[in-house]
Amino acid sequence: MKRVAICPGSFDPITNGHIDIVKRSLRIFDEVIVAVAVNLKKTPLFDIDKRVQLIKESLKGLENVKVESFKGLLVDYVRQKRGVAIVRGLRAVSDFEYEMQMALMNRRLDHEVETVFMMPSEEYSFLSSTMIKEIASFGGSVKGLVPEPVEEALREVFKLKD
Repeated sequence: MKRVAICPGSFDPITNGHIDIVKRSLRIFDEVIVAVAVNLKKTPLFDIDKRVQLIKESLKGLENVKVESFKGLLVDYVRQKRGVAIVRGLRAVSDFEYEMQMALMNRRLDHEVETVFMMPSEEYSFLSSTMIKEIASFGGSVKGLVPEPVEEALREVFKLKD
């Protein structure tokens, strides 16, 4: 049986920390689906189609990775995709409380769906999409923190120079 992991998030935008988690997930799972969530509580910088496009461009060349968007309950999506696990990145202790609550709720909704927590590589442990957007909005360089297609998209949105 193929072990499929779902790596969910809003990915607005995807960072090199996210990419690190996806790549390392491929060491454990046969297939990873990057599931871009439609979150009605957030006002994203990039619309859902643009986020999916940027992620596909950023993960180009990686085998056994799919990128899709989804709405609704994550556990329903995981079940639909025949996933065995949800992969979540933990940057710091501050992430743990929220992520634990989500994992426990997902387990309550479907006891067969496991959540796997992964730490990003040290070089990405401080990264967040929010931080990336803030840096870019003030004209700061995000080079090396996000994939090239994301850097270009941020340049366009914020009218940044190379």
